[in-house]
Amino acid sequence: MVGETGKLFGLGCDPVVGSLTSSKKREYRVTNRLQEGKRPLYAVVFNFIDSRYFNVFATVGGNRVTLYQCLEGGVIAVLQSYVDEDKDESFYTVSWACNVDGTPFVVAGGINGVMRVIDAGSEKIHKSFVGHGDSINEIRTQTLKPSLVISASKDESVRLWNVHTGICILIFAGAGGHRNEVLSVDFHPSDIYRIASCGMDNTVKIWSMKEFWTYVEKSFTWTDLPSKFPTKYVQFPVYNASVHLNYVDCNRWLGDFILSKSVDNEIVLWEPKVKEQTPGEGVVDILQKYPIPECDIWFIKFSCDFHFNLAAVGNREGKIFVWELQSSPPVLIARLSHPQSKSPIRQTATSFDGSTILSCCEDGTIWRWDDVTNSTA
Repeated sequence: MVGETGKLFGLGCDPVVGSLTSSKKREYRVTNRLQEGKRPLYAVVFNFIDSRYFNVFATVGGNRVTLYQCLEGGVIAVLQSYVDEDKDESFYTVSWACNVDGTPFVVAGGINGVMRVIDAGSEKIHKSFVGHGDSINEIRTQTLKPSLVISASKDESVRLWNVHTGICILIFAGAGGHRNEVLSVDFHPSDIYRIASCGMDNTVKIWSMKEFWTYVEKSFTWTDLPSKFPTKYVQFPVYNASVHLNYVDCNRWLGDFILSKSVDNEIVLWEPKVKEQTPGEGVVDILQKYPIPECDIWFIKFSCDFHFNLAAVGNREGKIFVWELQSSPPVLIARLSHPQSKSPIRQTATSFDGSTILSCCEDGTIWRWDDVTNSTA
């Protein structure tokens, strides 16, 4: 899909910059606004792991994890809420995962550096992962093996965990690792061995688990205490590059290309290329740029629909920009704004087919936007 469109981008040419004139290809309307609480909401995410729950999403703010369901007519139903025992916990990130038997899990982490794996069926904690030496900025799930999750931390490391057995399998840190907080991490969509991470050292790194994969497999059958597992350090990435001049707070794979954003009002699509003579050192071929006005504060994360047709990102003024990802030049599908939405949007969540976009805000609100393009209302 993406590989084929790569031909359009004219590799080695100047990047193609999208126009901020909205194509109005899709029209979205606000169908709901919830005030969850007083504390900022840092993350919102739909469940793409289990087709039974594609319309279910999770939010985190303060010491609370809340699960909701998007119903017809803009209705948002509260399904359950988990309040952490530590009232000073402030969750920054949440991801859906599942046990080997298919039980849906919600994995949350934040300022305390502890990951809580919550069994969404029983509403109880399945496991708590202690290991990071500082706060956790992002958790992502391996969709090809949804018992594997990865965490990015202020302690300058990325860790790979098995939510089924509670094992920390790999730690990506050391001589070639990040030199400041890691803010974002993502699994490659088809190459199960690859991850990309980025952070406050302004770099994006690509890591390979290929030579450590036996440890990943061993983590599923380990019967001894998780603390006795021979956790391995991965000290060197296979690729390292400075695409941005400032903090990189969100990166996502788009096929073999990478989408990343910093604090300079744009998302960048680029192709990582390794220098033949110096393995690990990367060349960056910037393909496209998606402008996002007033997006100049850090910790604002974008989201994509399941098939990566569009990306939605909020800004510090409460507006959302929806970009078509796989067109060249980039097309702005819609610009979403509402007179009451003024607070910085920390994260968006795009539904499976892109028909619903959620935003979670600094003022504790959740906004729901629905595609009404073909609606007669």
